[in-house]
Amino acid sequence: MKRLAVIDIGTNSIHMILAEIGKNFSYKIVDRIKEMARLGDGTFTSQKLSTEAMDRGLAVLNRFSLLAKNKGFDTILPVATSAVRESKNGGDFIKRVRKQMGLKIRVITGEEEARLIYLGVRHSMDLSESPAMIVDIGGGSVELMACIPKRLKFVRSLKLGAIRLKDQYLKTDPPDKKMVQRMEHTITQAIKKSLAGKKALSVGSLVASSGMAGNLAEMIYLARTGRALSQIDMAEIDLKEIKEVEQLLRVKDTEGRLKVPGLDPRRVDTLLPGVLVLRVLMECLGVKQVRISDKALREGVIYDFIQRHHEGLVAEQEIPNVRRRQILLLARRYQYPKVHSHHTAKLALSLFDQTQSIHGMGEVERELLEYAAFLHDIGHHIQENKHHKHTFYLIMHADLPGFSLDEVRMIANVARYHRRGLPKRGHQGFKLLNASQRKSVLGLSAILRIADGLDRTHFSVVKAVKVDLGIPLSLQVRFRYDPELELWTTERRKRLFEKIFRRSVELLPAPVTAKGAA
Repeated sequence: MKRLAVIDIGTNSIHMILAEIGKNFSYKIVDRIKEMARLGDGTFTSQKLSTEAMDRGLAVLNRFSLLAKNKGFDTILPVATSAVRESKNGGDFIKRVRKQMGLKIRVITGEEEARLIYLGVRHSMDLSESPAMIVDIGGGSVELMACIPKRLKFVRSLKLGAIRLKDQYLKTDPPDKKMVQRMEHTITQAIKKSLAGKKALSVGSLVASSGMAGNLAEMIYLARTGRALSQIDMAEIDLKEIKEVEQLLRVKDTEGRLKVPGLDPRRVDTLLPGVLVLRVLMECLGVKQVRISDKALREGVIYDFIQRHHEGLVAEQEIPNVRRRQILLLARRYQYPKVHSHHTAKLALSLFDQTQSIHGMGEVERELLEYAAFLHDIGHHIQENKHHKHTFYLIMHADLPGFSLDEVRMIANVARYHRRGLPKRGHQGFKLLNASQRKSVLGLSAILRIADGLDRTHFSVVKAVKVDLGIPLSLQVRFRYDPELELWTTERRKRLFEKIFRRSVELLPAPVTAKGAA
């Protein structure tokens, strides 16, 4: 089971969800955490993140990352939106987070933010009406997504976020009437321009996915029923009710708004701009109701992760051992010849086990031999000629979590010397190894050469090999069909083994009988 933490670094708040991805690639949210860091306060007028805002953001991210790691969520995906991407010192913030917490923040564009929000909403709500519109009103930007079933038609990212509008227009408390009028004019012009010439004007339904919309629904439901809203997701609110809340917020100062039932105190100065955006959008679209979704960017990041890492997630479920999994993922990436590579590994391990008293190597070397056998032909992906050298390059430059640099070098060298020239101290890769490692590589390469030769045609003609440790050392080669090419190749590949272990080797063909096959 894959455990994933997604951190959404927004302009107004920072959210984290902890999710477990199951075997069928569905996910379960095991925890949600949110803090209103107000990272974007003052950002859109000064074009910089303030020192205080950055300190608040860093403190929240530090708490979130520690919590995630303590709960065993080692894969942490932080994404940042408009406040960070539009700030002249956003790079400084990203650098501080990387240095202090080891987190690499992915700063996304407004269009990418919209796509991810769409993914989060689409997978949790029926959007069969064609077309539908999704709106997410954040602190810095507003994302509009027009979609038909299972496909986005277009996305727009508008600089109409609630904190941005508050900073630009609401200079007094309560706001001056003309300030609100100017803000409404800006909102109306931006929305009309974004929808101009689009068929989305005839949308069948509207969905709002932001925290602002959720809080608005809580306020309206409380006024409507006298009871708290038990579930925000799928709640519906009317344009008439939205207008009533808007008029209430227009005339009240901060103290008065704080007394409005259901209003989140942390949105006391930003709810009015958000409500205005929603109301104007509904009027432009000609819709009377809006559904609320509590799924958005964070859930979209999870779905996007599943899509992008499908092969790796399958491998993780099929192959729990991280080292083996990384090797096979690398092999698959370069379209390795699976049947040949696994059969070669089987023969190599059999030879290793039966000659252990000669070479004296242990379990660590045995594991590295198997992995080198899996990878020995991936160089064909680049070019057949000198593919053993290309194999060395691909392994050396692969990202292989779970392996030390010394182990990667050994695997690369063993795979590199499965054919052609013998290892020499002057070879660039070989000289990176110390004396003990070179000795192991020589022995493992000698074994791999014989195993690869025994499957020269890639048809698993040789089924097994039995070793007699006498003098000379004999290999009883059990085969089906005609093994001539395998025997011819192995005769030429055995020379390194004979040189390293100072044993002559003879091949004894032994056909597999029908009885033996049974």
